[in-house]
Amino acid sequence: MKNYSHFYSFPKAKLLPLLLHWGAGKFDFLAYFEGNSHAYPRDPFDNLFFAGNKGLLENELFENSLHKEKVGIIGYDFKNQIEKLESKNPEFFTLPDLCFFEPEIAFQLTESGFFSKNGLPDSLLKELETFEIPEKGNPICSVSPQIPREIYLEKIKIIQNEIREGNTYEANFCQAFSGEFESWDPISAYLRLNELSKMPFSGLFKAKNKWLVSASPERFLKKSGQQLIAQPIKGTVQRGRNEEEDTANREILLSSEKERAENLMITDLTRNDLARVSKTGSVRVEELFGIYPLPRVFQMISTVSSEVKPDITFREIIQASFPMGSMTGAPKISTMEIIEREESFRRGWFSGAFGWIDEDGNFDFSVVIRSIIADLEAKKLYFGVGSAITIDASAEQEYEECALKAQAILELLSGK
Repeated sequence: MKNYSHFYSFPKAKLLPLLLHWGAGKFDFLAYFEGNSHAYPRDPFDNLFFAGNKGLLENELFENSLHKEKVGIIGYDFKNQIEKLESKNPEFFTLPDLCFFEPEIAFQLTESGFFSKNGLPDSLLKELETFEIPEKGNPICSVSPQIPREIYLEKIKIIQNEIREGNTYEANFCQAFSGEFESWDPISAYLRLNELSKMPFSGLFKAKNKWLVSASPERFLKKSGQQLIAQPIKGTVQRGRNEEEDTANREILLSSEKERAENLMITDLTRNDLARVSKTGSVRVEELFGIYPLPRVFQMISTVSSEVKPDITFREIIQASFPMGSMTGAPKISTMEIIEREESFRRGWFSGAFGWIDEDGNFDFSVVIRSIIADLEAKKLYFGVGSAITIDASAEQEYEECALKAQAILELLSGK
């Protein structure tokens, strides 16, 4: 990271819980990004910690002349400000479509310490060194699926009929799990989830009483200089119980015509999205159908890159590419209308994007999946899981894929 030049020795195992608890008690907004040292194409998240008290309005987020770091979430329902769409499904609690803040402090963590940009005053260092981490809070919460299995299976048939009628080719249909609590500790939940499922785009976000606890495997979009990188995931299979089974499962995913067709459709959609803001001829598929091992699953990941046109703004990039095709389907607009009609909850932050933008306009955003969204004031939380529905999809297999994706979060919330 540019300008992170002042190093302070502090073992990460001790530093991280200290920073998270200290930051949560001191600031209205907090964000932590963790790549878990994954060998991910174009690299996972950098290990970055941000905190501050200044929330940003929409015009401040999209104003390029500010040249300041910005950190936060673009909720799925921001789609309604990009296209003529609406979200009328019931929400678990109110979430802003855009939730960003301007950091007052920014650290890059390593295993042996952390870097800061401008150096830290002695008083702040002493505050960190003497801060006492509170006792571990409660990460457990009883949750239940919002729709029963029978209704889920029926919805898949309805979507497949939409495919037969030519209204969509592939739709990412999602269901939600929700729960209520008296007390729930998002920091303990995050630290435990990152033990259960170390993902390349892990993260924690606080916006006053609202929290995101994320173990995302997927990058939405990264900008480095003039280059854009998108990495849609379509294709999931369970990891094996031993090396032989692991190898066999990997080959099953790689050779699956259904999974390859799903991935190809979303890769093509991504190429078209990037082409709207990129130099002619610069969009290319760097890798198609890459198979990558993650905790519990293999994922089929394709990498698309391009060179952005001169003077293209962050707002224009988001308007061209959001929501990501992997969480909608194709074609995007008509499929989002079908999703809205058939799903039973307002997605909110789920299937949105979580990330940071630096002073030079570079950014990195994940897809908000495998993630818990909580409101400590409303004392509610929820998470979503989904899969791509095609004409060849088996409703029972899609249901089982959702269960696999929910596994780590359910283990966390049940305390198992």
